[in-house]
Amino acid sequence: MISAPTAFDSSLVSRFDRSGPRYTSYPTADRFVEAFGPEQYRTWAERRNIGAVQRPLALYLHLPFCRDICFYCACNKFVTRDAGKTARYLDYLGNEIDIQAALFHDDLRVTQMHWGGGTPTFYDTETLHKLWARIAGPFQLAADGDYSIEVDPRTVDAPAVRALRKIGFNRVSFGIQDFEPSVQVAVHRLQSAERTLGVIEAARDAGFASINIDLIYGLPKQTLMTFNATLARVLATRPHRIALYNYAHLPHRFKAQRRIYDRDLPSPETKLKLLGLAVKRLTGAGYVYIGMDHFALPEDALAVAQRQGRLRRDFQGYSAGGEADLIGFGVSAIGSVGPTYSQNQRALPDYYDRLDRGELPIMRGIELSADDLLRRHVIQSLMCNFALSKEAVEIAYLIDFDLYFAAELADLREFEALELIVNEDGWLTVTPRGRFVIRNIAMAFDRYLRRDREVRRYSRVI
Repeated sequence: MISAPTAFDSSLVSRFDRSGPRYTSYPTADRFVEAFGPEQYRTWAERRNIGAVQRPLALYLHLPFCRDICFYCACNKFVTRDAGKTARYLDYLGNEIDIQAALFHDDLRVTQMHWGGGTPTFYDTETLHKLWARIAGPFQLAADGDYSIEVDPRTVDAPAVRALRKIGFNRVSFGIQDFEPSVQVAVHRLQSAERTLGVIEAARDAGFASINIDLIYGLPKQTLMTFNATLARVLATRPHRIALYNYAHLPHRFKAQRRIYDRDLPSPETKLKLLGLAVKRLTGAGYVYIGMDHFALPEDALAVAQRQGRLRRDFQGYSAGGEADLIGFGVSAIGSVGPTYSQNQRALPDYYDRLDRGELPIMRGIELSADDLLRRHVIQSLMCNFALSKEAVEIAYLIDFDLYFAAELADLREFEALELIVNEDGWLTVTPRGRFVIRNIAMAFDRYLRRDREVRRYSRVI
């Protein structure tokens, strides 16, 4: 479905560099409300297989602990070396697994699972194996499912990587960010390139179906020369996927980022050049620009799914997995069951308290309206496929597209004039030049932004 090459235009990217959502969900998580709680969640869980459509489950486990803090990190994590504290968390996580399994007892088929953090490999492989068994007890893990884990290369060696594959994980994501020593010092993440490359090679030898590498541009002390060197070492490993994230400096929200000095950050002009350099190097090496911050080899499942129009966007970014109801386990985890989103308590004491009372630890959520579902479909189609059939939307949602979205289409005329999107022959099609401003295009269809124009809370697009 996607065939044209991506065209990176720095002047256009700079022009549209404004705050905006990443649309891993719609409505976005900041629109969730506390009025949606455990009872509403239970209601929809019981309804999920009523009717002809029956979807399998996807699981997300949040393992929030890290041994050290990375100054750039904006994840919900807890830095500790207290074994008792981290063991206690697994006990409570097991309790939540039991509660959720009982709730979904009529259909426990799982086709996707992702473990994130924090640092999942904070725990040793024996402990991770026991946690896997705890899940595989009540839930039915499909033999051909996608099972992924985020790995800090500093916490594993080759035998540990092989053990993860033996446990059952078949996809792995390694955090690198940058190999340059001065950058690593500035962000408090000292990471040997030799060790990192060694565990990546071990993952390849162990037979992981997909290896992803995370990089960040815009970090303190980064230069074009040093980041180019990092890119060269990464490309030499030929990972299946590369995630290229923009560092969002928000020290007023994330305490650890206050340890990063403004004077060490690359200028906006340099940051844009870093992005342009990375795009040139990655696409020149044969990687397909999937969208947002994701690149993949043409034969990777993400690229194949995009060509076939099956690509999806969820809380882990882009996904080649099919339709599934998502259960989120652990502190702050987000789930999506039926036409709802829900999020667990963000603080450990609150998470434990709910489970002590035998309750689901849900803090907030939202039940999507018909308008939400329509707009989610539109935003997903544009962000995943860079194209949208207006007729298909009209048939599925019984609307007149041009009439329903008259204001939105008017807002898109600026993008049309710049040849970033084409509105003709019943299709909205994002051009190769428009793909790097896809968030801006999607924002035109966000009713919540249209209503209050409060975009200050989001990270910048670039």
